[in-house]
Order: sequence, then structure tokens, then C-alpha cells
Amino acid sequence: MLELLDFFKENILFINLLIMTSYLGFEIISKVPAVLHTPLMSGSNAISGIVIIGAIILVRQAETTDYLTLILGTIAIVLGTINVVGGHAVTNRMLEMFKNKN
Repeated sequence: MLELLDFFKENILFINLLIMTSYLGFEIISKVPAVLHTPLMSGSNAISGIVIIGAIILVRQAETTDYLTLILGTIAIVLGTINVVGGHAVTNRMLEMFKNKN
């Protein structure tokens, strides 16, 4: 438990930054018109791909006893993968709407 408190004390700046950027991202995305949804989703997929690569590197470099890093890295890999696969499926579905029906 003491290690967890030390972790929060050492990383309080990054935790605050994560909270503020999450709020800012939510506010910005919620005001985007529907016309711009597909281009933004493509950018989001690219960012999620970078998150997956970073999480894989994090997990590979983590000590086997550092459970917090391993768990957070694994969660990042799973959520990033879900976002990339879902975004790809939705983007393909939207692009199908623009193809000729011949």
C-alpha cells in the first residue's frame, strides 16, 4: 500500500495532466459536428495504434514483480486494440455508403 502512495506522490503531475486532458478531450469531441466524425476517427485510430505500441514496449520492459505496470500496460493494449478494431469496422461501414450500388 505504501508503494502505491509513493507512486501517486511521484506522479501527481502526470495524474493531473491525465485528468485535465481527458476532460478537455471530452469537451472538444462532444462539440464536433457529425460531418467530421470519420476523419477524426481515422486520427483516433492512428493514436490508438501508437498507444498499443507504447504499451507493448512498457510491458516488455517492466519487471516481473511490477504488477501495477503490467496491469496498466495490459489494459492499455486491450483498450487500444478494441478502439482500433472498432474504428476500422465503423470507418469501413461508413465508406460502404459512398460506393456505387451497381
